[in-house]
Amino acid sequence: MRILVLGAGATGGYFGGRLAQAGADVTFLVRPARAARLAARGLEIESPATGDARIAVQTCTTVDPQARFDVVLLSCKAYDLDAAIDAIAPAMGAETFVLPLLNGYAHLDRLVGRFGAGRVVGGLAKIQATLSPEGVVRHLNDWRYLTVGELDGASSDRLEALKRLFDATPVGVTLSGNIRREMWMKLVHLSTVAGMTCLLRGSVGEIARTREGTDILRRFFRLNLDIAAREGHEAAPAFVAEFDALFGTRDSAYSASMARDIERGGPVEADHILGFMLERARAHGLEDTLHQLAWTHCKVYEERRAAGRLPA
Repeated sequence: MRILVLGAGATGGYFGGRLAQAGADVTFLVRPARAARLAARGLEIESPATGDARIAVQTCTTVDPQARFDVVLLSCKAYDLDAAIDAIAPAMGAETFVLPLLNGYAHLDRLVGRFGAGRVVGGLAKIQATLSPEGVVRHLNDWRYLTVGELDGASSDRLEALKRLFDATPVGVTLSGNIRREMWMKLVHLSTVAGMTCLLRGSVGEIARTREGTDILRRFFRLNLDIAAREGHEAAPAFVAEFDALFGTRDSAYSASMARDIERGGPVEADHILGFMLERARAHGLEDTLHQLAWTHCKVYEERRAAGRLPA
């Protein structure tokens, strides 16, 4: 199985790097500067949980149309999706499938529209990692899990084959017969935490330590649960209980990566996550004030960032 990984950042670098370390046929599609860095130093992973590594990897800066890959691992940010789709298009042979590990849900329609339903599978990643300024993939805890599945819920020889490759690595892979529901549950979680930690500019614990904070977190969570249910994806009681408990945890340092992106002055996935949930709330006739505030807050941040008016 030949694998193309778009990018060698925190997510693609970790999962693709572990596959390469285990001997899989992996090529990273990267920008020229990243290719030069990888050629000189290898792909460097620092992980207290699963071990440090420096891995010699194959790279390319454009895809040779004659090259054929079995799977493309897509781990870009949503605001780079259009460019990413164009970049991987030459790699998409008749039997190639793309496994996106983006946050959110809206990207599925765009990928299916470009490549066809049979060439797109669903996936989500559970990992906390970052790319250091020096280009090192830093794995921050023991999360290193993937959940993947065919969009129609069917069993899949191709995903079984991919799982077997990951079974030789520290990555845990779960094959799901209802990947759309799994992705919706992650979206409920992510949009709640991202919306509130961005809007209120604090971690879950900092929010919970205020008089009204836990109530606001839980109210927003239930609105997102309602959206998912109306989309046909009811949450399990254990899922609801887990996040109800989290949102009352006064010492939690948890915040969304989108909030950290704002703190460092980086781009954010406002439309793909918060804008999408606002649109779905309105489509179902639900109360949308908190969604409107969370999304608009991030859009104002984008305006200030574009104008160069962020604090130093």
